[in-house]
Amino acid sequence: MSDQQTSLFRTILSDAGYRVTNARLELFHLLVGTKPLSIQDILSKASGSIDRVGVYRNVELFETLGIIRRITIGWKYKIELSDAFTPHHHHLVCITCGNVADIKADEKIEQFIHEVAKSYRFRPIGHQFEVEGYCQLCSKENALYQAIR
Repeated sequence: MSDQQTSLFRTILSDAGYRVTNARLELFHLLVGTKPLSIQDILSKASGSIDRVGVYRNVELFETLGIIRRITIGWKYKIELSDAFTPHHHHLVCITCGNVADIKADEKIEQFIHEVAKSYRFRPIGHQFEVEGYCQLCSKENALYQAIR
């Protein structure tokens, strides 16, 4: 984690009128440099340093302030730091096991999104691009299941 990321985090909170508490700082540190995490993952990693209510409240606050973003997986979700803290990227999301793989932002994908917005006379201010499907392991298991049915 860089001092620059922590400084930006502190600035976002204070500019919005919120204090930088130990729980908020701990939650932020748990998210830096990791793959997207579920609330359960966060609670396990926090191992008592942040209570359940604190995690939910701070996740809600972080999302409102643009510190994190949700990756929806069916009716569940995982969270990760927003593009303010990480390089812009997209995701492949397995709808069976919930695995999330990052896709580097690619010029072709970005151009496609820009062209779609332009064709609808839409001025985008941000986007998320996620492809849902089956990871390699779940594809094999799904094919095996289909074969024995």
